[in-house]
Amino acid sequence: MAYSKDYHLTKNAKPAIRAYLGGSFDPVHNGHLQMALYVYQSLLPIAKHQQRELQVSLLPNARSPFKADSTDPKHRLAMLKLAIKDTPLKINELELWQAPPVYTIDSVKTLRARYPHDSLIFIMGMDSAQSLDKWKNGLALTDYVNLWVFNRLSIAENDPIIINNDENTIAQEKLINQDLVTSNLTALQSQLPIALQHFITDSATDLVAPALKSLTASSNLKNTAQGRIYIDPRPVAAISSTQVRQQLRKQGSQNATLQPINAIINPTVPNSFAKWLNPAVYQYIIDHQLYSAAQFR
Repeated sequence: MAYSKDYHLTKNAKPAIRAYLGGSFDPVHNGHLQMALYVYQSLLPIAKHQQRELQVSLLPNARSPFKADSTDPKHRLAMLKLAIKDTPLKINELELWQAPPVYTIDSVKTLRARYPHDSLIFIMGMDSAQSLDKWKNGLALTDYVNLWVFNRLSIAENDPIIINNDENTIAQEKLINQDLVTSNLTALQSQLPIALQHFITDSATDLVAPALKSLTASSNLKNTAQGRIYIDPRPVAAISSTQVRQQLRKQGSQNATLQPINAIINPTVPNSFAKWLNPAVYQYIIDHQLYSAAQFR
């Protein structure tokens, strides 16, 4: 089984900060990168101040046994590598090569056992967080990790999303009224399952407190410090991989082949893929005929 290059705590090193964004990434799109980069750039000043290692990783899921057209893991991994090039993000292959079904609760247990001293954060959208009571042992996630939750707002097809990989800045062309976002925070908190609402914190700094004690078998691998939940007031685009696949297939059925790469990166050509996909990922999709109607002929 392959894993990303994570390093165990050495004798004199301070506990690392590790954040993970899970998903099928079928295909990876700019909405994924936006969330992961927000977290990285928020935690970087804290990590530097505390002189701690920081890793923010994409955690691709195993191939779904329930989706006949689920893309081969090797293609999803290749697209992820293209998408994170020239960013500080990493990839963790913990789930990718496992035989399904693979459950998030088992993955966070594995990560906690592997990194007993480190601050572990699991990133997700509010749509996922509010349904945790329907996941397998979803309410127990905070026994092992902290949660960083984003509110995902729907966007129109031609509303651009700008991903800025600068360490200090992520820019959105469409400005959001921050006062309105903050006023909605209470409403967002109420969307979480009641059993989790008392774990909410208003500071991301609370998610990086090192574990108070080493974990032992008798503690059932649970962290002695109960996990916290931070709801990020910054909205991110509610792009879904399903939506991207549908658009790719639609274009493929209409044109037989997808538009060339120069068409989607031309700012004068209105095309949703320029907003949704890294150009290198789009080129990979073209080269391997992924998702297009031609693939199924």
